[in-house]
Amino acid sequence: MTSIDRYMARLIAVPLLANLAIASMLLALDRMRILFDFVATEGGPVSVVWQLLANLLPEYLGLGIPIGLLLGVLLAFRRLAMSSELDVLRAVGISYVRLLRVPYMFAIGLAALNLAIVGYVQPWARYGYEQLNFELRTGALGASIKVGEFTNFPNGATVRIEESQDAGRNLRGIFVHKDTPGGGWIAVTAASGRFFATDNPDEIIFRLSNGTLVNGDPSFKAPRVLTFTSHDLPIPLPRAESFRGRGGRNLELTLPELVRNGRDQAAPDELRMTSLAALHFRLVEVATIFLLPMLAIALGVPPKRSPSAIGIFLSIVMIVTYHKVNEYGESVGSLGLVDPFVALWVPFVVFAALIFWMFYTVAYVPGGQPIGWLERGAARLGKLISARIPGRRATAGE
Repeated sequence: MTSIDRYMARLIAVPLLANLAIASMLLALDRMRILFDFVATEGGPVSVVWQLLANLLPEYLGLGIPIGLLLGVLLAFRRLAMSSELDVLRAVGISYVRLLRVPYMFAIGLAALNLAIVGYVQPWARYGYEQLNFELRTGALGASIKVGEFTNFPNGATVRIEESQDAGRNLRGIFVHKDTPGGGWIAVTAASGRFFATDNPDEIIFRLSNGTLVNGDPSFKAPRVLTFTSHDLPIPLPRAESFRGRGGRNLELTLPELVRNGRDQAAPDELRMTSLAALHFRLVEVATIFLLPMLAIALGVPPKRSPSAIGIFLSIVMIVTYHKVNEYGESVGSLGLVDPFVALWVPFVVFAALIFWMFYTVAYVPGGQPIGWLERGAARLGKLISARIPGRRATAGE
């Protein structure tokens, strides 16, 4: 790499990494609030929130890498243009095509990383996320009894706790109601208690202290009342359910598995179409990364003597809109309305043609600006708004 290449690499790397980190953090923060509410509702440990977010991180990186690359290259070339360094580079004979060398080094590396993420890492992480959700809902993660609420266990056992101390190891204000064989029941109130594990995985011991036990049995003329200082009450646990195998959804399948399902002529048509649609969607998203350096240059170089940042806004709109078009193409391809290959690669060709035209206009047309009309329109609109502001109009009159 020449000194210019190293300089370009530094200019691109800082905004690229910053935008990638910011995009991932924003997505994680938005989901974190939902996960905290969900875990608190299910009564699970707080640590599971970080496990859930860790399994979602590959998905966020898959979305954040294209945006980070686009803004990283765009902001680097905008800085070169605004400081007139780009004019100097062009004056000494360095073309836009030559300046694409470093951006495409980043693009190739990030495309390989993104292919590994969406093709292999993300499916396994998504399956892990769904498994954690299942275990949290079924109590396999050690979900605690909610304080102040009635918690139902199998075989007619109900427990209510008034106060929990020492991370749930010391419980106070206990009420237990449990059905017994033969149509009887037991009601217990106790000042304190603790749970203890047993050799039976389907049962735990609730050791109660300083309480009263009422035993109602059909053979008794009246319920029997017993006062105790210590009493062990067996509580049946929910029977643990096993989670389904991986592959219940296309998001959990790797690229080779999607290829195998798509080529399996004996598979149902719905499975084949959804697998092919998911396969082409992931490949198109990775292929789009190779178009982003040219789009970034086309939108990052503003008109001469113009500080307009409309190219930054337009670049985000274009990449998000194209992503939504791909999602729609995947949906219609999954339904079999359009061949998945056509539904996803035709928009890619159109998007690529638009970007090639925009880059050609900037690189080879003297004074060319692919969004010049938009820049001029925005400038006129800005002048019109400024003219209608009273303070600005008075200043202009003076």
